[in-house]
Amino acid sequence: MSGVTVSWIGALIGLALAIFLILRKLNAVYALLVGTIVGAVIGGANLVQTVNIVVAGTQSVMGTVVRVLAAGVLAGVMMESGAANTIARTIVDKLGESLAIVSLALSTMIITAVGVFIPVAVLIVAPIALEVGSKLKISKLALLVALSGGGKAGNIISPNPNTIAAARGFHLQLSDVMVADFVPALFGLAMAILLATVLRNHGEVATMADVEANQVSGTASISDEGKLPSFRSAIVAPLVAVILLLINPIGSIAHIAILQKFQVDAMYILPLAGLLGMFAMGQGRHILAYTKSGMDRMTDVVLILIGAGAIGGLITASTLPAAIVSLIKMSGISGTFLAPIAGILMAAATASTSTGVILATGSFGKAILSFGTAPLAAAVMVHTGATVIDHLPQGNYFHVTGNAMNMDLKARMKSVPYESAVGLTMTIVGTIMYGFLL
Repeated sequence: MSGVTVSWIGALIGLALAIFLILRKLNAVYALLVGTIVGAVIGGANLVQTVNIVVAGTQSVMGTVVRVLAAGVLAGVMMESGAANTIARTIVDKLGESLAIVSLALSTMIITAVGVFIPVAVLIVAPIALEVGSKLKISKLALLVALSGGGKAGNIISPNPNTIAAARGFHLQLSDVMVADFVPALFGLAMAILLATVLRNHGEVATMADVEANQVSGTASISDEGKLPSFRSAIVAPLVAVILLLINPIGSIAHIAILQKFQVDAMYILPLAGLLGMFAMGQGRHILAYTKSGMDRMTDVVLILIGAGAIGGLITASTLPAAIVSLIKMSGISGTFLAPIAGILMAAATASTSTGVILATGSFGKAILSFGTAPLAAAVMVHTGATVIDHLPQGNYFHVTGNAMNMDLKARMKSVPYESAVGLTMTIVGTIMYGFLL
């Protein structure tokens, strides 16, 4: 790839330096680039070879970048039009008070699953959750566990950047990973509902003061009802996306030749679904604003992709993957566990599902596959593993969701182990299913 082999020590130092700088709040992109450069030089590359490593690594993620940018159209439409808000309110209204926790977890799961970023999904459902919680005397801890756990479940079956990265990291179709993650996602949803139900009376109960604080902070308010599209029009965009993405997998499962030939990439499907949904809601005049919003939301993800591609290029050009394989073989541990462990550690270090998946696939993808792990199995295990500890305080998600629920740092920290339990449940199910059974 770059014509040079870097020592595993240099690669490991570079990766550790990048993670350290991220934890020290340096911009993640710069942290990853600095780690790549320092690691390459320490590993034996000269300055010209180091540039080649960086360029080759960033080029390797361009396919993912294009698809992430395309997904921005769908995300922008769902968030800016109020479609996601409509879907959440409809689910909560239909299921009623007796299934309040179920409806809140399910709402966040579905909104995330149709392409809305998980922190934004929590922001959308939070005001509804607080109002329901204040009426039924449910604790904010339980509400956050329901929302965050449901969001995690939806996040692994969504056309979001983390799923795109998992698919492209192992050269798979996006729809294949979404379908494969479905059963682990259901177990994650069930665990979120169970934990939230147990915690219903633990901690500070939600009040109308929390609802008012939420509205002041600028998150969506239930008073916006009159501005929202109808459910029938709001569901068009995600429905079109899901149907088109699933045509090929359904054809393969049912052995229908004409469906198996449907090979339209997510790069086409996601923006098309967004545009059709926008016109169905009568929002065609906002096409420039919605697409700009989607692009703005994807910019940070794309930049991190580039940085992660660089550090992935360093690892690929080094002897580190071979050293890891040798170490695991000598220890007698099943090589299957490398996939979920890589996802867990990288997401924990960066406090981000997307960045964790990108680093895990780029840095350890070849090592994972060298144990005979199938690409789809590897994608599922890395992806679910990245949801276990991706909500730590060094990341944005921790603070955004805490503010949405009007929780201080101490109260927000109490939900961390329960959120991890949801992610760990999905990881265990995914590992058993694809690492050992299938």
